[in-house]
Amino acid sequence: MKSQSMSSLKIDNLQLSQQGKLLLSLNEEVKGGEVLTIMGPSGSGKSTLLNWLVGMLPSDFYANGELYLNQQIITNTASHLRNIGLLYQDPLLFPHLTVEGNIAFAMPKGDKKTRKDEISEALNQVGLAGMEKRCPQNLSGGQQARVALLRVLLSKPKAILLDEPFSKLDSQLRQETRQLVFEQIQRYSLPAVMVTHDESDAIAAQGKVITLDALSLNQAAS
Repeated sequence: MKSQSMSSLKIDNLQLSQQGKLLLSLNEEVKGGEVLTIMGPSGSGKSTLLNWLVGMLPSDFYANGELYLNQQIITNTASHLRNIGLLYQDPLLFPHLTVEGNIAFAMPKGDKKTRKDEISEALNQVGLAGMEKRCPQNLSGGQQARVALLRVLLSKPKAILLDEPFSKLDSQLRQETRQLVFEQIQRYSLPAVMVTHDESDAIAAQGKVITLDALSLNQAAS
């Protein structure tokens, strides 16, 4: 695990445009364990920013600027080589795989027993001890969200992006899952960028909040 001082995601003088029109400008650095929250209405550029961060910017958009992960430039690195995890609003678990199989799917190759032990330990830490052989469809929504989180974390990312990850959970479950996600981000010392429409998510993240709109970029520390 990297220390927080070594781990960072830096967006250096980014300008995103579509058909010659400037969509957003951004110049930020997120340290390990911190969450940068991006808010704004549909069409303000939130999803486009995430696409750029993971290296999947649609062809009708144009980007100027550089992206650094742990002081290494990755602007032109292929998406699957960036070591950036992505947690979506839907768990997107494979129905034909067990809980253990879903988590193992994204893990780096290695000794099978070591990987099984790591999965069991992680499940125990998030209150899912003994559920290795369960099928995803037999889990509650909150349990599925936790498995999806572990699948991302045990893939050993160096940064994590959160794309409306709590939006489909009810109020109580949202609060519990959100707390767990932010605790794990700190535990693994991951720089994180979260896109959300919910102000309570931004408050809970306890980091900087950037609000985008279709015409300009307004920045404010939370």
